[in-house]
Amino acid sequence: MLIGNWLYGTGEALLITADIGQTPGTVLAQGIQNLTGDSIGWTSFYISVGVMFLWIPLRIKLGIGTVFNIILVSVAIDVMTPLMPQPDSYGFSVIQVLIGIMVIAIGSAFYIPSNLGPGPRDGLMTGLHFRTGIPIGRVRFGIEAVLLISGWLLGGSVGLGTVLVTVLIGEAVAVFFGVVGRVFKPVAQAPESSSGNLL
Repeated sequence: MLIGNWLYGTGEALLITADIGQTPGTVLAQGIQNLTGDSIGWTSFYISVGVMFLWIPLRIKLGIGTVFNIILVSVAIDVMTPLMPQPDSYGFSVIQVLIGIMVIAIGSAFYIPSNLGPGPRDGLMTGLHFRTGIPIGRVRFGIEAVLLISGWLLGGSVGLGTVLVTVLIGEAVAVFFGVVGRVFKPVAQAPESSSGNLL
């Protein structure tokens, strides 16, 4: 869980320093910042709390992993961003965004199956998947699209990197769920179907 959250934050840092568009969540945080004047960190916190309210009808339980996700991802972004390369060409920026998406997907595939509680958006993603039967990749795409459009309407900045994350993150998470699931055993003795149904 700890490794997964840190990887997630590192992936976000890669996207930030690529500087061609942020994740939909960060775009929404920027949009809310335009209204409130608060920092990106605080507006991201507001979003996380708001998303967790959507857990209630889905009967998703809050876990310690959820709390660690909110804290560790933010810390990882602050620590790792100064250490990430800043590409000097658009092509390298695109490559860095793709690497960032992969790192975020690997991080998600580590901490969600730890059974200690998913992050706010990941909990919503898996909850909607299990309740509706819609493939997890499509569910994640829908969530990211809603965040992106809302943030853009509020004045958040959007670029090619944002579009790439919105289009690719769902399928990337689904792929790495399968990879990590085959390499590692779950921490808790949960039925294999609980992770297998995600694909």
